[in-house]
Amino acid sequence: MEATDSIAQAVTLLRGARHLIAFTGAGMSTASGIPDFRSAHSGLWEAVDPMLVASIFGFRANPQAFYNWVYPLAETIMEAKPNAAHLALAQLERVGVLDAVITQNIDMLHQRAGNQTVHELHGHFREATCTHCFRTYDGLKVLQQFLRSREIPRCDTCNSVLKPNVILFGEQLPIQVLRRAQEAAKQADVMLVIGSSLEVAPASEIPLLARRNGAKIIIVNLDCTPLDSDADIVLRDDAAHLVPELVRGLEQAD
Repeated sequence: MEATDSIAQAVTLLRGARHLIAFTGAGMSTASGIPDFRSAHSGLWEAVDPMLVASIFGFRANPQAFYNWVYPLAETIMEAKPNAAHLALAQLERVGVLDAVITQNIDMLHQRAGNQTVHELHGHFREATCTHCFRTYDGLKVLQQFLRSREIPRCDTCNSVLKPNVILFGEQLPIQVLRRAQEAAKQADVMLVIGSSLEVAPASEIPLLARRNGAKIIIVNLDCTPLDSDADIVLRDDAAHLVPELVRGLEQAD
């Protein structure tokens, strides 16, 4: 199928959706300068063992290794701006076409773009929590201080290490967020999957849940995913280029 035909069919599906849900992964934010995790030569796992630097077990054993690894990523996230794909999804929500965004990303760019209903399956940097007394801190202030000092953030009360409220390997997803995402997926009649490899469970099971409940699936991703064979439309393109094109197609159709 020609790409233009596929785009036209995707616009038709989006135009007919009663409950459109977007599911986004790291490829959503690469145009904002945030690297994904698996790309050769640029992925975040290219030079490190994720189990050592980004698992809860590694964090407990050696939080310095985590903070050394996360420093450039945190710096990039703090400086990043929403790209055209983020802004396009925010526009879809503003005009009542998009019900919600379910994201694997921790960069908070959907909110910065203007989306109001965002289910962050892998957490975010807006909060940090003491690993001993569980006191909660303003995560952005903690992050800014860390970026200035490069010192491990510690609790004012007990001096234990603070952990950003992002989900590390070995941690369960936040149950309330997961349930809200699952409910949204069950209600979706169209799910737009953008920039996700769909390889990290249980988040990767969300589009499959939507499919099993009758939703049409549109995938926008540069590489193949395990769900491609079950998707209704697969578009091989960069999110920042294609998602705005889909939104323009919807606007023209109106």
